[in-house]
Amino acid sequence: MFADYVKEKREALRVGNRHYTLRQVAARTGIEPSYLSKIERGEFAPPSEEKIRLLAAELGEDPDVLLAMAGKVSKDLQAIIRARPRLFADLIRQLKDMPDDALLRVVREVRDGDW
Repeated sequence: MFADYVKEKREALRVGNRHYTLRQVAARTGIEPSYLSKIERGEFAPPSEEKIRLLAAELGEDPDVLLAMAGKVSKDLQAIIRARPRLFADLIRQLKDMPDDALLRVVREVRDGDW
């Protein structure tokens, strides 16, 4: 999932901009070209959070989305969850089947609410 997504995004950008070859993206993100190639082919596991964040920025993607696709959770979210693990586990389980529009309403209310 992660491998295919990264490769598809990079190749789509390469169609409109020749600066998105595998070697150029690898150089700008500090990843060896052969390593990035193996990541894109699914031969290697996704890289570290730091490298995923750099790839996300390079590809114009949300780093949290790429991290989730890689089966990872950012360090800042891990710290938030660890602070109140039971509460966040229950919250996520309660929200898992909620339709997107309802979930967006909850997010907006929490973000914009007057606490």
